[in-house]
Amino acid sequence: MNLLNRYILKQFVKNILLLVLSFIALYILIDFFEKIDNFMEKGKPMALVAQFFLLSIPFVVEQMGPVCILLAGVVTLGVLNHSNELTALKAGGVSLRQIVTPLVAAGIAATLLLLALSQFVLPKTAAQTSQIWYREVKGQMPLGIYRSGRYYYQGDGTFYSFTRPDPQKTEYGFFSYASWNKDYELQVLIAASSAVWKKGIWLLGNGQVQTAQGGGTFKTDVFAWRSFPFKEKPADFFLPQLRSSELSILELYREALRGKQSKEEKAAAWTEFYGRVSYILLGLPLLLLGLPLMLLVYRKWGRDLSLAVPVSCGMAFACWGVWVILQSLAKAAYFNPLAAALSVHLIVAAAGLFLLMKEDM
Repeated sequence: MNLLNRYILKQFVKNILLLVLSFIALYILIDFFEKIDNFMEKGKPMALVAQFFLLSIPFVVEQMGPVCILLAGVVTLGVLNHSNELTALKAGGVSLRQIVTPLVAAGIAATLLLLALSQFVLPKTAAQTSQIWYREVKGQMPLGIYRSGRYYYQGDGTFYSFTRPDPQKTEYGFFSYASWNKDYELQVLIAASSAVWKKGIWLLGNGQVQTAQGGGTFKTDVFAWRSFPFKEKPADFFLPQLRSSELSILELYREALRGKQSKEEKAAAWTEFYGRVSYILLGLPLLLLGLPLMLLVYRKWGRDLSLAVPVSCGMAFACWGVWVILQSLAKAAYFNPLAAALSVHLIVAAAGLFLLMKEDM
């Protein structure tokens, strides 16, 4: 590695560490003031508070990682430009491609570290923060699990199993309900192709009810639509909102492969997997576009970092917005999950490479 590459890499590492630490401090400060009252009301010790926020750091790093990669590259190149080092290098016969290469290599290395963090560290810390927040502070105990595309919940002498394509709606598929007596003998078994919670009533469609008659025999009734007075409500079917962050990338991939699911559920599972990976990879195309944008801003308005950083942040926010829209369409099975994950990356990277080549002419 020559002296120039070492110098540029050193500046990039210094800048990205400063950015990451700044974002961590800002996030924890805001989150601390939002949640400290909840901890105090429950009389939790400060050691638990410190543990909770320390364990939140991997989540913050993953969420802000792509933006940090972009800004670290833009700031590094902007400082070189501001100090006229970039002009001197070009005058000495060093091409823009040679100057940008170590920044892109550093961006790739940072992305690989983010992938490793998401695979090996984040699932464990996310599970611990979820347990502290929901169980220790909120007093909510998750009663269910999610496996192979189905949700399973155990109530008071009851058991539920169903699919739930949209967690925001109280609509369920392949719904089953079982109840038993104190001797753990099955009393009622209900299976339905669909279920909905509406106006405080459970309404099941296209199913059957099997009721114990004694002696191991059951009476079966078939129905088209029927209401049932189940004790549990959708609010009782509690799972942490960020459950996907408790799964590693490999586990998300296995979840997408596993089980016979409907079209919507398959789309949601693959979107979770592709979306997790593509979000982490978003930093590289943003970096490729952010570097030439910084040079264009300087040449047009005579400013570098004072305007390039806001422009880069605005560009990143716009790309993230388009990415979120595509993810929503893919989750609803209106768009291919892989295409939704890669579209923004390919367009932004192609635009960035084109502008870099144009700047290097």
